[in-house]
Amino acid sequence: MKKLPLLAAAAVGYVLGTRAGRERYEQIKSGARKMSQNPKVQEVAHKAQDVATQQATAAAELAKDKVGPVASSVADKVRGNGNDGQVGMKATP
Repeated sequence: MKKLPLLAAAAVGYVLGTRAGRERYEQIKSGARKMSQNPKVQEVAHKAQDVATQQATAAAELAKDKVGPVASSVADKVRGNGNDGQVGMKATP
């Protein structure tokens, strides 16, 4: 019998909390939508996207420049060792 009032209170608290939580969630969602539609926010977002694209392109070019010589060097070592493509492994006699 002592559990019944506790379960009832928990159920009431859950229902009221869920309603209040949903209302607050909708308020936050509405505010975020308004802010994202602000022209100044959109302008900053587009600038950030442009900068990110430029940086990614520069990083890709740098990586390509660095990887090319390393890949050639590794391929030369593999061909010279004759160890079936295992880089850095010496054949045991």
